[in-house]
Amino acid sequence: MKSNSLIRLFVLRMRGSLIVSAALMATSLCVHAQTSPAPATHQVTRAEVLHELEELESVGYNPSQGDNGDYPADLQAAERKLEAKHQAEKDALMGGNQAAKTAESQPAQTKQVP
Repeated sequence: MKSNSLIRLFVLRMRGSLIVSAALMATSLCVHAQTSPAPATHQVTRAEVLHELEELESVGYNPSQGDNGDYPADLQAAERKLEAKHQAEKDALMGGNQAAKTAESQPAQTKQVP
């Protein structure tokens, strides 16, 4: 008789601790889901996403093709083209600055009249 009451007490305590554990785990999962993984990073805005999509379309990406088998390859190819375009623009700006610097550093040459 005593062993039955001890088992019943043990089961009741175990059930209570399981309920409390489950409740704590559920609330901790909700809290974790609400926090951002890196709070110091910039949240991307809708305008930035639309701008990126416009840039990708300018190098030939067509998002209206739907979910075909070429989707990842098409997007990656467009991203590479866009990166090459940005690098070319950057090089052109740097080249223009380099040309201006070399022109400034060379002394002005005067023509000698015979």
